[in-house]
Amino acid sequence: MAQPKVSVVERKFIYTEPPTPECHASTIVEVTPGKLMAAWFGGTHEKNPDVCIWLSTQEKGVWSKPVMMADGVVGDKRYPTWNPVLFKAREGKLFLFYKVGPSPETWWGMVRTSDNNGKTWSQPERLPDGILGPIKNKPVQLTDGTLLAPSSTESKKNGWKAHVERSRDLGKTWELMPVDPTTELDVIQGSILFYPNNRLQMLCRSKQDRVVEVWSEDGGKTWGTLQKLSLLNPNSGTDAVTLSNGWQLLVYNPTTRGKQWDNGRQKLRVALSKDGKEWTDAVVLEDQERGEFSYPAVIQSKDGRVHITYTSERKKVQYVALDIKN
Repeated sequence: MAQPKVSVVERKFIYTEPPTPECHASTIVEVTPGKLMAAWFGGTHEKNPDVCIWLSTQEKGVWSKPVMMADGVVGDKRYPTWNPVLFKAREGKLFLFYKVGPSPETWWGMVRTSDNNGKTWSQPERLPDGILGPIKNKPVQLTDGTLLAPSSTESKKNGWKAHVERSRDLGKTWELMPVDPTTELDVIQGSILFYPNNRLQMLCRSKQDRVVEVWSEDGGKTWGTLQKLSLLNPNSGTDAVTLSNGWQLLVYNPTTRGKQWDNGRQKLRVALSKDGKEWTDAVVLEDQERGEFSYPAVIQSKDGRVHITYTSERKKVQYVALDIKN
């Protein structure tokens, strides 16, 4: 089967006047056919207590003025917020997951939900102890309704560890599924992809200069051994999605850490694969000598278009739409 042709059909910043000096870690979801929603964290700078979660909606090609969705105020203290993740279940519930806390080692998971496509939202709720929610990339929903959220922990003592959080009741309760807990690889921020016969693949960011993969043969109940792919990774976030035509699409920085300025985040590409092993670059999103273009989020909408958001120089959120032709 010939590789699909991919072309950029739209490219714009979500906002022209930033609501905050810095921003990072965007997420995107299709709320209803043709209506998109994006969120990110923004404030003075990452880790500052003034960092909040911001949200914008796109209708008829126009992004709305960003609104603040969450802060880190707890009693008389204020903490930074981190890594929002938007996701809509088939049943109609819209989720906004995010993190609150002083650092990735000590943060905790939070969630807001909407039953009317974001017109109104529930009050913020803290996830159960030990459950962080999806760390950077969107959950996936299996045919039986089960939600699988790619998650991970960052510890100075125990390193970086990936795991999956599973819910069989639309997010009311969660259980933690380990992923190769004895690995020596440092991995976080997975993306889950679908294959025939109940197989799943998770692609992760790593400290080992490569994208790291792991497979499940039973729909995410158990996971195999983490292994490095040939794809480069400069210790920077990636995201991936299974397309409606069965191909896999990955957005990543095709560099290694420390060999280029800004940890190798000055280049960003889209790659395609049929089997999850052999990947071919299909689109160059950024190819700069220096700068930061990182932390992509990617979805495919009902009309077949692919939608990507990513950090542009920590100042703005870039939006790109791709057309896929088989």
